[in-house]
Amino acid sequence: MAINTIRCLAIDMVEAAGCGHPGAPMGQAALAYTLWTRYLRFDPDDPEWPNRDRFVLSCGHASALLYALLHLSGFDLNLAELRGFRQLGSKTPGHPEHGHTPGVETTTGPLGQGVGNAVGMALARRPLAAEFNRPDLQIFDYRIWALASDGDLMEGISSEACSLAGHLGLGALNVVYDDNRITIDGSTDLSFSEDVEQRFQAYGWHTSAVEDGNDLKELEQAFSAAQRVEDRPSLVRVRTHIGFGSPQKQDTNGAHGEALGADEARATKIALGWPLEPTFHVPDAARQLFQSAAGRGRVHHRAWSQRLERYQEEYPQEAAELSRRSRSTLPEGWEESLPAFQKDSGSMATRKASGKVLNALAARLPELVGGSADLTGSNNTFIDGAEVFSRDSPIGRNLHFGVREHAMGAILNGMALSKLIRPYGGTFLVFSDYMRASIRMAAIMKLPVIYVFTHDSVFLGEDGPTHQPESHLASLRAIPGLTVLRPADAKETACAWACTLENTSGPTALILTRQGLPTLAETQSTAAEGVRRGGYVLLDTSGQCNAILIATGSEVSLALAAQAELGADGIGVRVVSMPSWELFDAQPETYRQSVLPDAVSNRIAVEAGSSMGWGRYVGAKGGLFTLDRFGASAPAFDIARDLGFTSAALADRVRATIGIG
Repeated sequence: MAINTIRCLAIDMVEAAGCGHPGAPMGQAALAYTLWTRYLRFDPDDPEWPNRDRFVLSCGHASALLYALLHLSGFDLNLAELRGFRQLGSKTPGHPEHGHTPGVETTTGPLGQGVGNAVGMALARRPLAAEFNRPDLQIFDYRIWALASDGDLMEGISSEACSLAGHLGLGALNVVYDDNRITIDGSTDLSFSEDVEQRFQAYGWHTSAVEDGNDLKELEQAFSAAQRVEDRPSLVRVRTHIGFGSPQKQDTNGAHGEALGADEARATKIALGWPLEPTFHVPDAARQLFQSAAGRGRVHHRAWSQRLERYQEEYPQEAAELSRRSRSTLPEGWEESLPAFQKDSGSMATRKASGKVLNALAARLPELVGGSADLTGSNNTFIDGAEVFSRDSPIGRNLHFGVREHAMGAILNGMALSKLIRPYGGTFLVFSDYMRASIRMAAIMKLPVIYVFTHDSVFLGEDGPTHQPESHLASLRAIPGLTVLRPADAKETACAWACTLENTSGPTALILTRQGLPTLAETQSTAAEGVRRGGYVLLDTSGQCNAILIATGSEVSLALAAQAELGADGIGVRVVSMPSWELFDAQPETYRQSVLPDAVSNRIAVEAGSSMGWGRYVGAKGGLFTLDRFGASAPAFDIARDLGFTSAALADRVRATIGIG
């Protein structure tokens, strides 16, 4: 009865909306019932309880399943919300959204992302348990259960993430694989014939199989076995029937991505022995089964709260640290750790400056945990003196993701969802394309993930156009909610890190150079405030302002050199450093006008990347000193000369813009 309640609620939700995915919830209902009523520890009264078990619906198209479970279990999701499935303003959007619906652990939709998030959740649990647990007081011992579909396991991101999870022995992770053998196009035989269990065994996972997804005893045996495994993650393959109970659409792609239709919905309810009226029918006895499970979760929660009270008494320093992190606050005086980077610091790549800042901050901020996609030395993401996280060293803060940018992005999101770890991940800027879906999901969820993207332009040199990002800045700036920071020198880099740590409402991308840059005298007194505002007057003209150069990153030095040349000719030029469009656009109009006054229409954007988007700052009469082309394989100096990206060429562009020369 309870299982059919889930099935029929899913049917009714999709029918009411006229669209959706009823088949997966109908097939998954028995396994979900078993998991939620007999294994998961949760408290509907406090969905954010830190030691709750996590349930990740990686196959987000089966959202009707999750909404039915949340409603039946007593979360703040009433039947009116289920009736409003996929409608504007409801708490039941087409795919689950974290922060929008109580009890939804992560935003899922793009297949494979949820699996990667679940790996990140399991990874985060290891250092948290190692840092805070004590032999007599276990603060973190939660488990992560993810429900994945055929599509999730076809996507490459899940392969990358699960490979790493097996290597690291993340025993808190259990993935239930809904083996219904149907995708939108039809049978999985069209494109997918591998032995998934053997693949996961090769990853180092424990695996088991349930051949009848409606056999509760078989499901319990498999789930219990998975829960007992502590030294490696577990995969439970469950053979289900998509659209179970539908006379015409069971085991067909017709049950996947469209409503059953009124006639088939009626026939299915009759086949399941379910009343045709009223729709959204929930028997009291079915609700009671889920409420009993919620009651057991509340008991676990109370016991944990009592342990936490003892913990606060016996380990006050650790408890205070845990409390600080849970509030997303930074320790008092943390900014004092920032390196000064005086003007006599000499030439320094901003990636190298970033590494120095990271190490200085890491000593004060133990929540900083991260690494690189096999580019640690290039990205400067290693925390000196800290251990490398491994199967045998859960306290390690340095992560080696391997050559797995796709997975790294999703794993970082899962780690950030712990709200107790501030994760960062590094790679070359050009490979941010591999992470784009995960970056976008971080922005949707407003997760404070930190991306360290180095080798930021054609001036990385000899590796050539395959590794030289030309359009990536524009691409990242196009993602709503992502803050992009491209500092001009070491000083601005330190300030950019400060802005990054203060941004707890969304992800931040640091865009850093391979090549050395001078530490500018002009940034010493103005960068701290200027970077926080996203753009500022770095150096003004002493006379009439004939033009404004708006530059970012390594091109700020170029703009200063051009200004000096033009000043010798009596041409007044203001140089504006604009490390972040997003931060600048958030400033009051009065401030933006003080930096880019309407009275000066001769403006030129200076950036070694795509011109896309710069029109908003330079206006109709402005100009662009940008690169709308691929690079070349050569030393950076030769590339600059060949592309005409020199201070002399920039000065000539200014003269042409203002009609001189």
